[in-house]
Amino acid sequence: MARKALLARTQRVVDDGLVLVSLILLVWPAANTVGVTSAARLIPLAAAICLGTAMLLVAPERPMLRFAPTAAALAVSAIRHIQGELARGAIWLLLGMAVAVLYRRWAGAGSSKAMLREMTTQNALLVRQAYRDPLTGVGNRKMFLERADFELGETSRTLTAVIVIDLDGFRDLNDTYGHEVGDSLLRAAADRLAANVRANDVVARLDGDEFVVLLSGLEDEQAAIAIADRVLTELHRPLEVNGVKLAVRASAGVAMTAGGEGIDLLLREADQALHRAKLDGGGTTRRFDPEQFALEEQRRKVGADIMRALDAGEFEVHYQPIVDLDGEQTVGVEALLRWQHPEQGLVSPERFLEMAEQLGLLPRLGGWVLEEACRQAVHWQRQFPGFEMNVNLSASQLSNPFLVADVRTVLECTGLRPEHLVLELTESVALTDLEESARILGELKALGVRIALDDFGTGFSSLSHLSALPVDVVKIDRSFVQAMPESGEASVAEAVLHIARTFNLSPVAEGVEHAAQADWLRDLACSRAQGYHFARPMPALEVTELLDKQAEQESPLAT
Repeated sequence: MARKALLARTQRVVDDGLVLVSLILLVWPAANTVGVTSAARLIPLAAAICLGTAMLLVAPERPMLRFAPTAAALAVSAIRHIQGELARGAIWLLLGMAVAVLYRRWAGAGSSKAMLREMTTQNALLVRQAYRDPLTGVGNRKMFLERADFELGETSRTLTAVIVIDLDGFRDLNDTYGHEVGDSLLRAAADRLAANVRANDVVARLDGDEFVVLLSGLEDEQAAIAIADRVLTELHRPLEVNGVKLAVRASAGVAMTAGGEGIDLLLREADQALHRAKLDGGGTTRRFDPEQFALEEQRRKVGADIMRALDAGEFEVHYQPIVDLDGEQTVGVEALLRWQHPEQGLVSPERFLEMAEQLGLLPRLGGWVLEEACRQAVHWQRQFPGFEMNVNLSASQLSNPFLVADVRTVLECTGLRPEHLVLELTESVALTDLEESARILGELKALGVRIALDDFGTGFSSLSHLSALPVDVVKIDRSFVQAMPESGEASVAEAVLHIARTFNLSPVAEGVEHAAQADWLRDLACSRAQGYHFARPMPALEVTELLDKQAEQESPLAT
């Protein structure tokens, strides 16, 4: 660099000198005219200097303009030398200019060659930067997409496959050991990828810790799976990065086509397969499954529809009556979430509750149901004092650290007395973390609400854990009610009722569908039940009508 700078400075000095000297040569005869005074002789010389300076300032980067006086001076001076008009000093100046011009030509040629080499190097570097990932050295997204478009655009009888590879837990490793170790890990992963694919395969880094491999000319589908498995095997080998020994796992998704698909669709399919690999525990390869993809797409659409429905207020609460078997009068209801879809009508909970749980929307939905149900319960209690409201708690609600505060706020806002609210949770949810469940349920009990264990008897170790949970009510699962014999033989429902009495818990039988089951439950001294035999879930208005009808039947004036 120093040599180039010195050469450039020398060229500028020579260029400026050539212009100045050439102008002096042009005015030399006028400065040496016989009979002209010394002062007058200086006038042409001064004019030449000023003109040369002006040309240097006006056009410093235009060699043709700068060297025009030089060319003219050399031509005129050559003629005058032949005619004998030049003095000896001018002749030496002329020879010096010729030498300077030759040097300038040589230096300029060398500089041009150096400049050409530098431009060629810079262009090559720019091309590399445009198609290479700067961190790992493998291809980048642009290079991958262009190669993929080319391969997919060619007519071929073979298969083309895309493998998307993601490092499991990379973000945690990056946070634990720092970005320097993370970058070194990505470079090592890229090296192992490139070393375990075929020479004509394309390896690129898409983003973060996600890599992609383009395989062309495959004879069968198993070839792509074999390459993906081999790559994962190599990635799973422990490696040492900056003195840190790391055991890395990776997952891979494979999608392939015989032609006709664009790269965007193929990448989406590979991403879907990668997602399935991670759901299956990671560290493995999964191939794109069209049927599973269609199911996932449907689930995604349902998720988006749920979000829209929340904002549009399409969800509503229906209530299923809970009756006292001695007289079959409604003494309470269970609040159940329903979705009134504008196009599909009433959507069953089985179609959206699991998705809402996966999307983390059940705490929001459950909080809305709790407030709506409590507000409605207060309205019914004005006419029917002691009327109970049962509301379900999901697993995500139970793990919500603000659950107790939210329940307290709802009770205060609606004015519902705590003892008239029964919070239900399934046995499986309660036993996920017994100690934590017992703590949260204890805090809820401290508010004055009651706790019901739903689907009782279907879980494991029910008896050993009953005493640890602050439960008031057990709801006998419908499967036990449906299995009750018509004869007087013993049944599981009878055993569950016996357990409830042993622990001093109030039993409620679910899923009662016909009168024989209701009669059998009465014989077993079960006090309360719910099911289609008594009433299906219904909107609040229909519950009000049902309660009014029962009140009229009990009124002395009705007889």
